Amino acid sequence: MNILENISLKPYNTFGIDAIAKQFVTVNSLSELKQLISTEKDIFLLSGGSNMLLTKNVEKLVVQLNLKGITSSDLNENYVLVTAEAGENWHNFVLWCISKNYGGLENLSLIPGNVGSSPIQNIGAYGVEIKDTFHQLEALEIATGKTHVFNADDCNFGYRNSVFKHELKGNYIITKVTFKLTKHSHKINISYGAIQTELKNKVAPTLKEIADAIIAIRQSKLPDPKEIGNSGSFFKNPVITVDAFKKLQNKYPEIPHYIVSENEIKIPAGWLIEQSGFKGKRFGDAGVHEKQALVLVNYKNATGQEIYNLAQRIQQTVLQNFAIELEIEVNVI
Repeated sequence: MNILENISLKPYNTFGIDAIAKQFVTVNSLSELKQLISTEKDIFLLSGGSNMLLTKNVEKLVVQLNLKGITSSDLNENYVLVTAEAGENWHNFVLWCISKNYGGLENLSLIPGNVGSSPIQNIGAYGVEIKDTFHQLEALEIATGKTHVFNADDCNFGYRNSVFKHELKGNYIITKVTFKLTKHSHKINISYGAIQTELKNKVAPTLKEIADAIIAIRQSKLPDPKEIGNSGSFFKNPVITVDAFKKLQNKYPEIPHYIVSENEIKIPAGWLIEQSGFKGKRFGDAGVHEKQALVLVNYKNATGQEIYNLAQRIQQTVLQNFAIELEIEVNVI
């Protein structure tokens, strides 16, 4: 392992923030990772760089996790267990599963990032979340170097949430993730109107057709990080009480919403931001995307702090206008 010094992290985060790592190393195997954490405990783990905003230089040793490999084993005649190493690109992994006709992840096509970070955020899109197909993961405990296996209950999955974002944050390094996918009888989820529109009159769409529809929808709404720096959805969609929703609905009859439970309603954060006048607005090189107000962007040379300042301004305005607190989904460093 070659530890480098004073390395720009601009190529390693999808926001394209030019923060500096005091030290930087790429780890290509589990044995290298174990060797590293046997002596280095205070590290900054870098996966796909897709769900973070760097607001300052990183004074710790930045570890780029580059563990690669995908394996599968039949569970029974209907299900297969598919395991991917943490450094595998998420979208490429989904495409690999689709090529084998393994169902369950197709709605999560084109989500940026790597497999290892997917359970941390319980990533989700178009009616599907990681927890729906998650089987288990393996993770190294930094303090001891021991490998631990976590099942779904251990992960305490919630909406864009898991135990690794709170109680166990910074204590473990996820090295591989296993999913339980279908082999033959696929339970597809195309309930979202945009998916149905994209698929048009296909009565029994294939996994690839569903994935292609998802990809087309995402590409039409979301900017490519290679062209405009961004981290996808910057805020969580807030969940409010039915009573609070009714008060808002009286004032804004057109407010979009999704029923979470008999007592909870989810409101699209993008709608709240757009109604607050931020959609398409630019403040220097920091801005809000013109097609999707949920996405904050770095047009060229914005600092992480400038983007964070914009996020706070949006939060304050939405709170003032709607009495709703927007929670940031991205990890702010």
